[in-house]
Amino acid sequence: MASTIQVRVDDELKKKSDLLFKDLGTDTTTAIRIFLTQAVANNGFPFEIKRNTDTHSPYAAMTEEEILMKLEKSRKHFEEGKYREADEVVSDMRSKYGL
Repeated sequence: MASTIQVRVDDELKKKSDLLFKDLGTDTTTAIRIFLTQAVANNGFPFEIKRNTDTHSPYAAMTEEEILMKLEKSRKHFEEGKYREADEVVSDMRSKYGL
């Protein structure tokens, strides 16, 4: 039997997380399942929780220069063969997390 969890989140956070997880080859529902699986496996949060002393918010918009730098880095990684196909990543995640 499966249970349903409903969570209310800000529209912008939902949109950004959906895009992020799609880019990572999965969806938000699967990402939440991974989080819950890892929380149970770790008997707590699967990452360190601390106050953010960095003034740069991960939700802040990037400048055009920052975007172009990230794109250039991505292109270099691609040219160097430093990438994985999304299907391979999803398959590995399913095997590792039992999804």
